[in-house]
Amino acid sequence: MTTPAVPVAPRIPEEVHRRRWAILGVLMLSLLIVVLDNSILNVAIKTISTPAPTGLGATQSELEWAINSYTLVFAGLLFSAGLLGDRIGRKKVLLGGLAVFGIGSALAAESGSPAQLIAFRALMALGAAFVMPATLAVLMNVFERDEQPKAIGIWAGGVGLAIAIGPITGGLLLDHFWWGSVFLINVPIVLIAFALMLWLVPDSRDPNPGRIDPVGVVLSVVGLVLLVYGIIKGGELADFTDPTVLATIAAGLVVLAAFVVFEARSDHPSIDVTYFKNKVFSAAMAVITLVFFALMGVTFFSVFYTQSVRGYSPLQSGLLLLPLAAAQLIFAPRARLVVDRFGVRATTTAAMLVLTATLTAFATLDADTPIWILEVVFFFMGAGMAHVMTPTSVVIMQALPREKAGSASALSNTFRQLGGALGIAVLGSVLSASYRSGIEGHLGTLPAALRDTAGESIEATLGVASKLGAQGRSLVTPADDAFLHAMHVAALCGAGVALVGAVVVAAFLPGRPKPAQETTEEGELVRTES
Repeated sequence: MTTPAVPVAPRIPEEVHRRRWAILGVLMLSLLIVVLDNSILNVAIKTISTPAPTGLGATQSELEWAINSYTLVFAGLLFSAGLLGDRIGRKKVLLGGLAVFGIGSALAAESGSPAQLIAFRALMALGAAFVMPATLAVLMNVFERDEQPKAIGIWAGGVGLAIAIGPITGGLLLDHFWWGSVFLINVPIVLIAFALMLWLVPDSRDPNPGRIDPVGVVLSVVGLVLLVYGIIKGGELADFTDPTVLATIAAGLVVLAAFVVFEARSDHPSIDVTYFKNKVFSAAMAVITLVFFALMGVTFFSVFYTQSVRGYSPLQSGLLLLPLAAAQLIFAPRARLVVDRFGVRATTTAAMLVLTATLTAFATLDADTPIWILEVVFFFMGAGMAHVMTPTSVVIMQALPREKAGSASALSNTFRQLGGALGIAVLGSVLSASYRSGIEGHLGTLPAALRDTAGESIEATLGVASKLGAQGRSLVTPADDAFLHAMHVAALCGAGVALVGAVVVAAFLPGRPKPAQETTEEGELVRTES
């Protein structure tokens, strides 16, 4: 027989407990603009590449770095930002991060050159790196354990919503204003979030942070920056065997290995690496990485499918993502109910198989596929994501003590960003290489100086074609065909990654506990993971 559990006294002050949902609303607003900015730029790419005064005349490489400078700084600093929040206070870190993000947004909107845009996007990422982990860390400190799955579900839904409404917002702004409006829109939202945060959000920190670990912090930043830079460079060159790419990635891995060894031997580590000995914790981290690898890679090239092949405007392309947002909003807050009934393993395995199927479905799309089929695919993709992100986020956040919430959140977000960067870089390079091989045979009639440029991407091909009159029009159909083939190849690679994720969760995540042992097992899990 199971010994009756002794009721646990609430750990959250009553005053904070009463306004917990209002606090979650403020955290969601802060999260929204940070995540939204990852996706809002995608629909503005074509406009920014247009020569002045309409755009900045950015090249393909400059456009990639306008996106990747954000990812590089964001991923490199997330872990250190989470540690700093645990140490000096999450509210202070949130407010500081929002201020930097707002300033960077205003400057990015007024960029006079691609180089300025790249630099100001990096400044925005500096602020965002301090905001995102702090939102989840504050959440863990204003909700009791039994309400955390519901709150994390809403938080995860907010991430999905931001990914989906970014292109919609960008499309609306580009229909009425200049390209810089996609960044300037952040400023009033930052001001509102800043004021509400000052009023509502309580501060929290780790009461026993121990001594500062400067060596660990430096090693984590250097290792992550080198690794992400190598991944991005490999995607840019569409060649991961390039000596520079291999050397940079190898250096990043060596530095991160040194970080793990140093942390394991330190008496005041930034992160207790023994947490990764817990198979459930490690599997949840791996799955988050694999999900965002597949998702970010596929959604990145879906924008080119809808705009370049199907001819939709930026706003229309954004609106096509509404089913993805709707599914996130519907299912993410309710995913905990499915977990309660079927267990984490069954729920996440089924969700990963749904994601595998939706990614495979991209390999069936062509230039005249009824658009409602794409809408159905996006809806099921959103539903699958909701049933992966919520359970795995709960597993990760509840595996570490509440006082280490910032570190747990930062780790989760770091792995998510690494997965997204890998997805865009690896699947992007697969797309680029496959497209070039498909279009090269049709570029023989072009002047030699234009062939290399025209073979970079479908946008580059169509850009060259538009300047060549009748000769250029003959390139449109081959460009569409080459892109569709390349998209099919990249989508199947993404589906393969998602299938690996399904195997991981089926093998390592916990099943549904037996009712008679639920209290005991939960207590054992808390003791094991804490």
